[in-house]
Amino acid sequence: MIAWMQKHNKYLVVTIWIATIAFIGAGFVGWGTYQYGSKAGAIAEVGSVKITQEKFNFTYQNLYRQYAELYRGTFDDAKAKELGLDKKAYQQLVAQAMLLNLAQEYGIIVSDKELADAIAGLPAFQTQGRFDKRVYQSFLDARGLQARGFESILRDDLTIEKLMALINQGTVPFEREVVASALSVADKIRYQVLSPSDVNVTVDEAELRKSWEAKKDQYKTPTHYKLSLLWTDTKTIQPTEEELKEFYRKNSFNYTDGEGKELSFEKAKEQALRDYRIKKGKKQALLDYIALKKGKKEPSETKDLPKGDPMLSEKVWKEIETTSPGEIIKPRPVGDRYVTVRVESVVEPRVMSFEEAKETVRKEWLARAKKSALKTKAESLLKNPEQLTQESPWLTLTQNATLAPLGPVESLQFLQKLFTSKQKEGIIGVNGKEVVYSISEQRFETGENNLTKTIGKTADQIKKGEFEQSLLKSLYAKYPVQSFVKGF
Repeated sequence: MIAWMQKHNKYLVVTIWIATIAFIGAGFVGWGTYQYGSKAGAIAEVGSVKITQEKFNFTYQNLYRQYAELYRGTFDDAKAKELGLDKKAYQQLVAQAMLLNLAQEYGIIVSDKELADAIAGLPAFQTQGRFDKRVYQSFLDARGLQARGFESILRDDLTIEKLMALINQGTVPFEREVVASALSVADKIRYQVLSPSDVNVTVDEAELRKSWEAKKDQYKTPTHYKLSLLWTDTKTIQPTEEELKEFYRKNSFNYTDGEGKELSFEKAKEQALRDYRIKKGKKQALLDYIALKKGKKEPSETKDLPKGDPMLSEKVWKEIETTSPGEIIKPRPVGDRYVTVRVESVVEPRVMSFEEAKETVRKEWLARAKKSALKTKAESLLKNPEQLTQESPWLTLTQNATLAPLGPVESLQFLQKLFTSKQKEGIIGVNGKEVVYSISEQRFETGENNLTKTIGKTADQIKKGEFEQSLLKSLYAKYPVQSFVKGF
C-alpha cells in the first residue's frame, strides 16, 4: 500500500477507503487524534451524508499510520501538521461521502450478515483462526470506540467497495495496447545534475536589511509560557510476566512491524511494558494532580518554554494554548511518564529587531538567491547540451534506474517527469536540484522487457484512476459540501 501511495498519490483521495479494512487486518495503531467537538457531532455534511467526529478521528489515525510507515520512524505530530494530514483526512472523507451519496441513489446496501462476516474475517480480531469477541471488544476499548460507531465506518467502506465493483470496469484490448506502447518507450539521455552547492552567492548586508524591512512583521518571537510542571513517573510499576502477556494479548493489534505484521510478545515486550505502565500509572497521576490543585504538593519544576518546545507533546501544547494563567491541566502522558501542567503566565509574540531576525532572514535570502542562480546556470547549460557530462543507460518507466548523483527516490521522480514531458531537451527540478537533460536516442523495447504479463494490470490501474477522478469531479458538482469546522 505504501509503495502504491508513493507512485499513485493523485488517486489516493478515492481509494483510501480500502485502507480502513486493510490496516485493521494488518494491526491498527491509534496514533494521532484531532478533536473538534463531541464524538457524535458532525464536522461536515455532504449531500445527505454526515461526516462525524468519530469517523474523522478514525480516518486520521489510519492515515497517520501509513505516513509513519512511509517515513520509517521519523514521522511525528509536528510532521503531520506540516503535511496538513488533518486536511488530507477531511478531503478523503468528503470524497467517500460523495460516493456514499451515489450508492444511496443506486440502492446499494450492506446487510448485517455481510458486515458481521467482514468483521469476523479480519485476522486482527481472530484467535487461532476464529473470531474472538474479547479481542474485538479490547480493540474497541483501546480506541475509545463504540461497536456501533466502528461498524458504521466499516459498513460505509463495504458499501463503497460494492459500488466501485459495479461501476468500475476493466480495460479493453485497444487500451492495453496503448499502455503497452507507452511502457515500451526507452530513452537514453545526456544529463547533468546541478545542486545549490554548485553556485556561489555573496550575502549583501544591505539586501538583507531591505528584505527584513519589507516583511518585518512576519519575523516575531515565539509565544513563551511560564509553566509549573509536576511529573509522575511510571517506571516503578513492575508487572509480572503473566500480567504483561495478558496485556499484550488484549492489545496485540497495536504492535506491528514496518510491513504491518503483528509482532511477537518478545519483540513487542519493551513497547508493551511502556504502554502497560502508562495505563496503570494514570491513577497516581490523577492523585498528584489533585494534590497540586489543593496545594498539598509542589511542582517538580518551573520552566519558561517557547510554544511547541519538544519537552512536551503537541497534544499538551494544544491544551496549554487554550488554558488561562493560573489554571491547571489534568495529567497527560509524555513519553513514559505523566505531566500535570499549571500555566503561570504567557508572554505574547513581538516583532524581532533586525539583529534578532538576521539569521532567519539570511537563510531565506540565500535560499532564494541560490535558487535563482541555479536556474540561470541550468538555462545556460541547456543552450549548450554538448556540454552535458553524464550519459544514462536505456531508461524506461518500468525500471527503477538510479541516475548518479541522484538517489533512488529522486531518480524515480525525475523519470516520471521525463516520460510525461514532450521536450527533447529541458530542465527538471528534483528536490531542490536542477537536472538538465537532452535525449540522445530513443527506441521501443521488445520481448521480455515489454513486461507483457503485467500490462493488463497496469492499464487497469491507469483507467481506474482516471475513472475515479472523473467520477469525483461530477459528484462534487452534484452534492453540496457544508463544513462545520474552520480551516477545512
